[in-house]
Amino acid sequence: MLFRIRPGSEEPIFGQIADAVRAELCTGGLRSGDRLPPAREVASALQVNMHTVLRAYQDLRDEGLVELRRGRGAVVTETGERLRALDADIAALTAKAAAHDIRPETLSALVKEASHAHRTPHDR
Repeated sequence: MLFRIRPGSEEPIFGQIADAVRAELCTGGLRSGDRLPPAREVASALQVNMHTVLRAYQDLRDEGLVELRRGRGAVVTETGERLRALDADIAALTAKAAAHDIRPETLSALVKEASHAHRTPHDR
């Protein structure tokens, strides 16, 4: 797995790492049971602090996309693999938003709000 960091981006590095994993999940580059590269290796390759990579992995864990297992590292969950089913819908939504001159930040806020509105009592 290749991680690309945009040094001038306003997005924190840990967020960029997590986004790269999400993108791989959406495109099918990662599947349930696949292991992410060890945090130490990613940190070394990107020349960032290992805790930055661990923060990205923890965020992915909190989203249910990976499971952190002692001795096995970060492993993609079935939930993580299900992101691929949303890829076409996400592409269509972002294209429609762009056609209406809706900024990505606005679209993201709208999706977050809609997500909160559709949570079940179990999710809250």
